[in-house]
Amino acid sequence: MSFSADRATAYAERVLAGLVVAGPHVRNACRRHIDDLDRGSDRGLSLDLESADRAIRFFETKLRLSEGQFEDAPLILHESQAFKVGSIFGWKRDGGVRRFRRAYIEEGKGNGKSPIAGGVGLYGMMADGEAGAEIYAAGATKDQAGILFRDAVNMVDKSPDLKKRIKQSGGAGRVYNLAYLAKSSFFRPISREAKRTGSGPRPHFALCDEVHEHPDRGVMEMLERGFKFRRQPLLFMITNSGSDRNSVCWEEHEHAVKVAAGNYDAKDGDAPYIGEPIDDTTFSYVCALDPGDDPLEDPACWPKANPLLGVTITEDYLAGVVAQAKAMPGKLNGIMRLHFCQWTDAETAWITRETLEPCIADFDPAEHHGKPISVALDLSQSRDITVKACAVETGSVAREVEIDGEKRTIAKPTFDVWVEAWTPGDTIAARALRDKQPYEEWARAGFIHAPKGQSIRFDHVAQALAEDAHDFDIRMVAYDRYAFRRLEDECHKLGLSLPFVEHPQGGTKKGKPSEAMRETAKAEGRDPEGLWFPGSLRIMEEAILEGRVRFRRNPVFISAMMSAVTDEDKWENRWLSKERATNKIDAAVAACMAIGAAMTTQISQRSVYETRGVLAF
Repeated sequence: MSFSADRATAYAERVLAGLVVAGPHVRNACRRHIDDLDRGSDRGLSLDLESADRAIRFFETKLRLSEGQFEDAPLILHESQAFKVGSIFGWKRDGGVRRFRRAYIEEGKGNGKSPIAGGVGLYGMMADGEAGAEIYAAGATKDQAGILFRDAVNMVDKSPDLKKRIKQSGGAGRVYNLAYLAKSSFFRPISREAKRTGSGPRPHFALCDEVHEHPDRGVMEMLERGFKFRRQPLLFMITNSGSDRNSVCWEEHEHAVKVAAGNYDAKDGDAPYIGEPIDDTTFSYVCALDPGDDPLEDPACWPKANPLLGVTITEDYLAGVVAQAKAMPGKLNGIMRLHFCQWTDAETAWITRETLEPCIADFDPAEHHGKPISVALDLSQSRDITVKACAVETGSVAREVEIDGEKRTIAKPTFDVWVEAWTPGDTIAARALRDKQPYEEWARAGFIHAPKGQSIRFDHVAQALAEDAHDFDIRMVAYDRYAFRRLEDECHKLGLSLPFVEHPQGGTKKGKPSEAMRETAKAEGRDPEGLWFPGSLRIMEEAILEGRVRFRRNPVFISAMMSAVTDEDKWENRWLSKERATNKIDAAVAACMAIGAAMTTQISQRSVYETRGVLAF
């Protein structure tokens, strides 16, 4: 077959001919492109091939990449990227201005969204013919806004032509503004906090990264309000799929699906193409699987969510991701969302009962008296549940792992873990009704303490720590800062001196390493690292999957594990989310902290792989 020399149109033709594997909404976007070539002139639309080619040439001749295997390589557009760039900058309406004022792009992780967005920003600042162009990389937070902006800065640093024409402010590693003085234009990050400044940005282009993480339309609406000062502005949105169907991202997703299909009734799983011009100003490129596709069993559907499969992302990598999803149910939703463009439910359990049940055992902690243990504390609000978890290493088992490309057999530790919980006795009946949990029954059976009072009495927790200090050799007490000072005061009253080490519970912060942790790191030839939840969660998951942990039977703990859900960041670091859990998960949180602390306190010849959680950038 012969195809158009116009690269945007050629891609659309190849998709519709079945030569490129694409999902339903991308196929609809391509049908829309071809239909508009045939009938768009009736609505004042035309494809300006010179403008499309000019934008594509800017990407491929001026921009260079800056990471991994693509270090210093020119940004040669994949055919799907040429379709996006050629369409956005090529389609015009009467008067010669650009047709598209908005672009929504939803793809799997690792498919080059950020470099394209950075390139769009640089083109808008330098080559779009707009004097005084203001280009903003927008994020829900300042840090998020900076990620996309740093991609653009890196491309400037790698391009001798751009570097000599663009002035950077802020110094190496701290750049906060790019300026193209020849046009009095600039490119900088901006976040939702800027809503409060009243500074009134007048964007030519607004680039919104990770739209699924935006809590509201705040920053996007602020920027779009400034479009009234521009002749042909552009809101360029890129994102992975999300999990919140009450979000701004889901609204944009649904709109883009309808726009591509030209069908007001189109939705995921049912988007027949009608071709009605719903919104001529929005460019839509939404990756998705077809109904019936099973990415866990059929790799043939992977390109539908990953158009750059084989270029920026490999089949081996996705095969490994699929293997993780099959082995760890709690990872399934995140993997389906990030890598296969499926909008998932946020409240899917982290661990299934079938996965947990083999690890539940009846044992008496007294059998470990005198042994080294690690303790973790999840100190509650005044009317909830406070939990102390203990972990002891019980031995080791041989496991085969891959380290630096080599398969090795190593000894991995086994653990026993148990929890002790407290809740205020005076309010236990009301909270049992509120939480739909049998707290009173658990208290009568001895699974949770319910001392008199309307709030947690930390003197009871301090006394329990004193008993542990008498019965065991406490190597570490991991804590989150919340309410810790109150407990610390109670410990001082009892004359307790314990090795407290901070263990933050979120996913963004690490605690400071203790002196003992520094010594452990030195003995193992690595840099010292503090405790943090993604590392402890990873250790917990591996121990459960490999059958290396026994949890003492306790319905408080089992309920917490069955109710737990995870949050994660764009690097797939995960932590347990109390905000979205269906019930109280304090016992699960404390158990993760305890087993993470126990792994950290072991001084041995284990590999780095075993002794710390891996941060994936």
